[in-house]
Amino acid sequence: MTGLEQEIGEWLRQKKLTLGAVESATGGLISCLITSVPGSSDYYKGSITSYSDEIKVRIIGVKEETLARYGAVSPQVAEEMAAGAKKVLNVDICVADTGIAGPGGATAEKPAGLFYIGISGPNGTFSQKHLFQGDRSQNRHSAAKAALTWIKEYLSGLQQ
Repeated sequence: MTGLEQEIGEWLRQKKLTLGAVESATGGLISCLITSVPGSSDYYKGSITSYSDEIKVRIIGVKEETLARYGAVSPQVAEEMAAGAKKVLNVDICVADTGIAGPGGATAEKPAGLFYIGISGPNGTFSQKHLFQGDRSQNRHSAAKAALTWIKEYLSGLQQ
């Protein structure tokens, strides 16, 4: 556990907001980090690991057309994942990730280490692109840390 998870919890408690996650390539790491904080049940409602496209569509609400047009690893899918899971989990803020952890699955356009993080909250739905250079485990952990960092930044930008 790092101070980042605790800071997020403090921000969420202070602002009386709830958080959820929908994870693909991180496979539950974001949720694991958030719930490492004692008392996180006060603000963290849960997560969905939507590793397959089928779950992204059937449970989260990602459009099949979006997957067909842009692929699962895209800013569009990250945003649809965050917005869809925000509704499914009934939370104020939801974070999402989709990426290619590696070493397989990469293409010339989408290399190993490419991740998109999505966030949906009171100020709208957004995505960020990240390109990590580690092995599979390092890339997954880097993506989870990037997601937590962005949650903290997002929370600090919200009005009281």
